[in-house]
Amino acid sequence: MKREDEFVSSKLARFTDRVVSLAQKAVVGEPDPAYEEGENGYADWVIVAIHGLREYLDHTYRRLLDVLHEMHGIVAKLDLAVADLPDFTTVCARKQDLEMRIWRVLLRLSAELHDLGDVQAIDATGMDRIAASQHYAKRTNYTFEAVKTTLLSDCKTGAILDIHCSMKQPHDSKIGWQMVKRNLDKLNILTADKGYDWWLLRQRLRAEGVKPVIKHREFGWHGIANNFLQDDTIYHQRSNAESTFFALRRKYGEIVRARTWFGQFRELVLKCAVRNIELSVSHS
Repeated sequence: MKREDEFVSSKLARFTDRVVSLAQKAVVGEPDPAYEEGENGYADWVIVAIHGLREYLDHTYRRLLDVLHEMHGIVAKLDLAVADLPDFTTVCARKQDLEMRIWRVLLRLSAELHDLGDVQAIDATGMDRIAASQHYAKRTNYTFEAVKTTLLSDCKTGAILDIHCSMKQPHDSKIGWQMVKRNLDKLNILTADKGYDWWLLRQRLRAEGVKPVIKHREFGWHGIANNFLQDDTIYHQRSNAESTFFALRRKYGEIVRARTWFGQFRELVLKCAVRNIELSVSHS
């Protein structure tokens, strides 16, 4: 029988293979060499893959690089020698320099690792943030203690298809259409709670061939009747979106640690991509 540490190592190796492959695809054109002397330094895909490993292993930057110095096999999958590993300060600083596009492409590619079902769900929650400095808070009108985070997820696999983050409190229905129109090719049936009750959203979904199963607000008999006619079996699959939020918090932490709003968005997109990759590894 395999020892447990051998199984964990095998799972980590498979995760590393996939995060490296997706990171290379997420950058523009042919992937650069992992490391080059001079100005080029470390390729973008190497930095992205290391950040994926950091989220997966739940280490600080300094701790992660210490651990990787003892994991020659994992480092080799990054096409690096242990002696060539970047300093943890380099890994941290380079994350902010990478375009948001790269992190979003990584998320999209990670969702494509899954065979999606017929029902998708959309839901929102607040992800807590660490306190910013008083100077930054005043300069950026930093008023909310949580990032409003909306996820579009697949009810069969739990894969996260898209994410929307906001420092303000926009209405759910408007965010819903913004996310839906980016992912129409992945949607068959969309279920959501009454926060997404907007006649125009339903109309647009039907026009695109997507069946809306969205709870109506019960302001009168019209709303009550429409809710009565809905397929409860489909609607209650919406709870899978809540389970996805719970899993994200439990595995990758309840607090967003980046100080800047754009850093927080990148952090949340990366968490979702890592979640998708980990699910695909667990099911393979």
